[in-house]
Amino acid sequence: MDLIKQLTGKNKQDYEQAAAHIIDNADVKTFEDLVSKEDFLFDFIKQNVAKRLQQACNENNYKNLLKFFNFYSPSYDTFIAETLAKYGDNEIKNKMEDFFNNGNENQKSYAAKYFSLVKDENVIDKLKEYSYSENDSLAYNCAAALSSLNERTCIDFAYEKLNSDDDFEVLSAVKFLSAYGEKDALSKIFETMKKSSVSEYIASEIGYMESFLELLNTEHHDNTLLAINNILQGLGEIIPLNNIFTFQFYEIFENLIFSEPNAKNAIILLTAKNKFNQLTENDEYLFDEDKNTKDEVNAIKDLLNNNIDDNLDNFIQPEINESSEFVFAGLELIKNASLARNLLTAKNQTLILKSIDVINSLNDLSQKDKNKALEHITDENIKLIIQAL
Repeated sequence: MDLIKQLTGKNKQDYEQAAAHIIDNADVKTFEDLVSKEDFLFDFIKQNVAKRLQQACNENNYKNLLKFFNFYSPSYDTFIAETLAKYGDNEIKNKMEDFFNNGNENQKSYAAKYFSLVKDENVIDKLKEYSYSENDSLAYNCAAALSSLNERTCIDFAYEKLNSDDDFEVLSAVKFLSAYGEKDALSKIFETMKKSSVSEYIASEIGYMESFLELLNTEHHDNTLLAINNILQGLGEIIPLNNIFTFQFYEIFENLIFSEPNAKNAIILLTAKNKFNQLTENDEYLFDEDKNTKDEVNAIKDLLNNNIDDNLDNFIQPEINESSEFVFAGLELIKNASLARNLLTAKNQTLILKSIDVINSLNDLSQKDKNKALEHITDENIKLIIQAL
C-alpha cells in the first residue's frame, strides 16, 4: 500500500485512511519519506497533506506527533505545532522545552514553532541564541516566537548587526527582522540593501516581510522599485522562480504598465522584460519548475512583451545620471552610447567603469573615451580593466 500516493491523491476515503494510519500508528517511516519528497510536491499538495494529517489528529493520538520530530519540514510544522498547542498540557510544554534545550536542530525547529503559539518565558534566552542559527528554519521559528512574546531587547541587537561590515551578519539581521515582522525597520533595511553586496537576498526578505504591491503605494515606492530590480537580477539563479507568486510580480508589472509613465517604472519594466525573455529562452531555468510556475513565467513574459516598447532611451534618460539610484539598472538598458559618455567624469569610479563597459558593449568605445575615463580613475584595478578594453 503506497500511503503517500493515497495521502496526496484525490480520493477522500483513501487520503483519510492514509492520514489516520500515519497518525494513529506514529508511522515515522512514511512521514520521513513524505518529508524527503518535499521538493517534488507542489505547494497546494503539501497544503492538502498538512490539512489531512491535522484532521486525523485528536486528543488520543496527538502525542504520536512527537515521534516525527527528527524529520523537519516547514510544510508540516504549523499543523504539528497547532495540534500540540490545542491538545497539549504542561507535560507537552516541558517536552518542548527539553527538545529545545537538548534536541537536534530538527527537534529544536519544531519546538520553536510550538513556542510561537505557546508563550514560555523560560526559553527566551535560547530563542535569542538560535534566532541567528545557520539553520534558516530554526532561526525563522525562533524569531517568530520572540515576536509572539513581544520580546523587544532582541530588536536593538538586530539593528546593531545591520551596521556590521560582514555581509553574513547583515543578512542574518535582516532575516531576523523579517521573521520577527518588525515593519518599523523597513526604512533601515532599504538603506542597508542599497550598500550591500548581497542586495538580492535582502530585497527578497523585504518581499517576505511586506507586500511589494502595497509598498508601491507608500513613501517606500522608489525603494520598492529598487528592491524589485535587485530581485530581478538574481531571479532564477539565486532566487527561486516560484517566488514570483510570493512577490506578486504579475500584478506589480500590470500595475506599473497602466500607471502614469515615468523613467523609474520604465527601467523596472524593461529589466523585467529582458529577464523573463531570458527565463523562457533557456530550458535550464524552467526545467525543474512545476506547471504553475512555468505558466506564470510565460504569462508575465506575454504581459511585458505585449505592452512594453524597447525603444525607451529618451524616456529613461532622466535616470542616467550619477545622483540616481537607478543609474546602474538604466545603463543595462540604453542603446545610445552618448548617454553613458555623460558619466565618464563621475565621482563614482565603479560607475565610470560600468559606463565604459556599456559603451564597449555597444561597439562604440574609442581611445578618447578611455582617456577621458582614466583621467578620473585612481583605483589601479579599474585602470587596468579599462586599459585592457
